[in-house]
Amino acid sequence: MGVSEAVLRVDGVTKRFPGVVANDDVSFDVRPGEIHAVVGENGAGKSTLMKIITGLYPPDKGEIFLRGLPAAFRSPRQAIAAGIGMVHQHFMLVQNFTVAENVILGAEPARRGLIDLREAARQVAELCRRFGLKVDPLARVEDISVGEQQRVEILKVLYRGADLIILDEPTAVLVPQEVSELFEHLLTLKEQGKTVVFISHKLDEVLRVSDRITVLRRGRVVGTVRTGGVTRQRLAEMMVGRPVLFDLRRSANPPGDPVLALEGVTASLGGREVLRDLSLVVRSGEVYGVAGVEGNGQTELAEAIMGLRPVDSGEIRLRGENITNLPTGEVRQRGVAYIPEDRHRRGLALPMTVWENAILGTHRSSEFASRGRLDLRRAFRATEESVLRFDVRLTSILAPVQTLSGGNQQKLILAREFRGQPAFILAAQPTRGLDIGATEFVRQQLLSARDSGAAVLLISADLEEILSVSDRIGVIYNGHIQAEFSQDEADPRTLGAYMTGARTRERKGAAGR
Repeated sequence: MGVSEAVLRVDGVTKRFPGVVANDDVSFDVRPGEIHAVVGENGAGKSTLMKIITGLYPPDKGEIFLRGLPAAFRSPRQAIAAGIGMVHQHFMLVQNFTVAENVILGAEPARRGLIDLREAARQVAELCRRFGLKVDPLARVEDISVGEQQRVEILKVLYRGADLIILDEPTAVLVPQEVSELFEHLLTLKEQGKTVVFISHKLDEVLRVSDRITVLRRGRVVGTVRTGGVTRQRLAEMMVGRPVLFDLRRSANPPGDPVLALEGVTASLGGREVLRDLSLVVRSGEVYGVAGVEGNGQTELAEAIMGLRPVDSGEIRLRGENITNLPTGEVRQRGVAYIPEDRHRRGLALPMTVWENAILGTHRSSEFASRGRLDLRRAFRATEESVLRFDVRLTSILAPVQTLSGGNQQKLILAREFRGQPAFILAAQPTRGLDIGATEFVRQQLLSARDSGAAVLLISADLEEILSVSDRIGVIYNGHIQAEFSQDEADPRTLGAYMTGARTRERKGAAGR
């Protein structure tokens, strides 16, 4: 393909940071009117590459060509002026502004020196009509759904005349129905002559919507393939460098007695109920998955169980014992393992060493302490065993834990929490931000713990994870478990309907209660 045939061509781009080569001689092209996916593990260089393309970083070597001409953007403003727009994973919207006000922000139409909001609303409505993006220009952003907020982000770049639209992990916060709607919008954009670069780690979605796929691994291009000529297994192997197990090994063992039980739990934040009469039961030898759109009480549920958030009413029982509002330390002493959703804030002390983090919370126990003194030999030995068992990649157990990659930090948390075979495991967003290889490992460890008799409560925004790991699934909406399903009853669209509140008050699979 000649330079003139490509909307975008990246030619030999290299970008280095201290101690890291983020992009290493990267070359690929994007053709007019195609949906081109860019996939790769965390740290593969996807985000750095997009920042170079959109003018946030200059390349150390190599060139970017836009419609056949060299394009050395010094700022995102220059990239936008050249017709490149990027929709970031984390939305950049003003919540108390209207849709139209958010779209025009920074490029407002004026009349006699004043912003013409009526004209802005008209222009946004016309964009919605032209590209099939249904959203009310006069609605406040805080009052619309997550899927609609994403449409507002797309409208922002279309309003500025973008012909090449880069979407960074666009389905991360969407339910299945919203994902389907997004893909319909992308196909409409393609029909209207727009070109889309789609960055994702969800291979099923990439295969569903893209025309071609470029795979990055450790900063280098492994290859560019036609979507119709590649399988999910082959893509994953290109990304990771080895075969990946998608079908997790699951036994069919029946669950045992209740381990954790919540009955009518209510909790508040700033006078607003964030958990509302919430009840669920998790039995030994099962994984109970909590599915829901983020912000519906998942974080507060985990905090209430762990004693990090006070419960106003209701009861939390662990193996029959009331642990409601017990301090976190006392909850953990009762055989509770906790994998927090924010590993940096709740799971690790980043400046401390690997070995210190590996025994954190148990460092005063008889296993590691004698007469009030820490036994370093035991601590080092236990850490080395844990690191080996959980395949934590590191240079030394004496290194600060902040020097580890995100995946290896998460593995270290699992190694610490799974020591001593806990009776109950609370796993909140355990694979968030992890690549395919690390995700596969974490999910298999949860199933292994379940097979060993542990009760596992899995809270995850990843619906595919919930469906692949859980034995029973509860859907949380507005702080309440709206419905329960057994593993064989659940499907993405049904769960999505409950997650968005379109369907309510059905408790299936209640035999597990």
